[in-house]
Amino acid sequence: MIINSLLDTDEYKFSMMQCILHQFPSANIRCEFKCRNGDIFTPEMLTRINEEIDHLCSLRFTDDEIAYLASIRFIKKDYTDFLKNFSLNREHITTSLDNGHLSIVAEGNWFLTILFEVPVLAIVNQVYFERMVVDMNAAKKALATKIAMVRNYKNFRFSDFGTRRRFSFDWQEYVIKTLADEVGLPKFVGTSNVYLAKKYNLTPIGTMAHEFIMAGQGLDVTLRNSQKRMLQAWVDEYRGDLGYALTDTLGVDAFLRDFDLYFAKLYDGVRHDSGDPYEWGEKIIHHYESLKIDPRTKQLIFSDGLTMKKALDLFTHFEGKAKLSFGIGTHLTNDFPGVEPLNIVMKLTEVNGKPVAKISDSPGKGMCKDEQYLAYLKTVFGITA
Repeated sequence: MIINSLLDTDEYKFSMMQCILHQFPSANIRCEFKCRNGDIFTPEMLTRINEEIDHLCSLRFTDDEIAYLASIRFIKKDYTDFLKNFSLNREHITTSLDNGHLSIVAEGNWFLTILFEVPVLAIVNQVYFERMVVDMNAAKKALATKIAMVRNYKNFRFSDFGTRRRFSFDWQEYVIKTLADEVGLPKFVGTSNVYLAKKYNLTPIGTMAHEFIMAGQGLDVTLRNSQKRMLQAWVDEYRGDLGYALTDTLGVDAFLRDFDLYFAKLYDGVRHDSGDPYEWGEKIIHHYESLKIDPRTKQLIFSDGLTMKKALDLFTHFEGKAKLSFGIGTHLTNDFPGVEPLNIVMKLTEVNGKPVAKISDSPGKGMCKDEQYLAYLKTVFGITA
């Protein structure tokens, strides 16, 4: 089977899940799958996807996995006590197919459904790509070329962010083992995949995702204060740990209007996930400087569709202006000659029965099913694009 451990997911799912347990235990959500490649799925694929989701819902955390999570400094005992008896409920997720259009909907209590997203996306990827014959030797040579590219960049730091769009589990494991063996610290700082971080004694990397900020739109707070509400909730939960904020849930300009001196001092840095990365970086640096904060004391994390070359170019441009780190996903875990990676996501569409939206800094990366609500949201946050 494709997923054989509930740890085979991104770290930020666990950090968000703990925060949800403590601060939003009664929140209910609806999360929907979207494929930007078109209607490309078959009934045979749907059958395999359903079999894999059935298996995913049969998994439990082992005692060894619970002990590993408990060893992470920001994971709390009451949370791991919950996880000892946790499993994903098959009734919370449905799938269907209509003329190649794949629909997947996860719905229910936020805490009980949050761990669906990443493994389901990994399942869809592997089911789609397992029918293809690929040149593994060419892919391994390409990985060796990427490794050679970083050797002359002394202060370059990067991690693997490729679980959700990987070609397969085996290929992601090969990539991570190779990077750990041939690059290692301090350049290769870790992986977002908790299972592989545990297996290869690497640091699990991650903080929050768009869904965390988006969810504030459906909670009991005024819409205009929703982004600040979630930034504060994160601070309340982690008390200075995991201090990196995602900037583009409502666009970077709307984010910076909320990211005032208070939050700018509390958070250690910010992450880029859409829009022009050079414009974004300069805008963030200017924002810190306008608040009399030295940007060289803050971390800029780049994670939007990076290739190794693009990451190194960004590093060259911003070196010395701020602390820098790079999360590289598809370019590491699904870079095969002649293969077009899937552009798939699962995003929140409702929280507590209310519509929520992501407004990206890149065309096509936003998500909202209620155009009337989207227009209202833009008005409230002064978003003109």
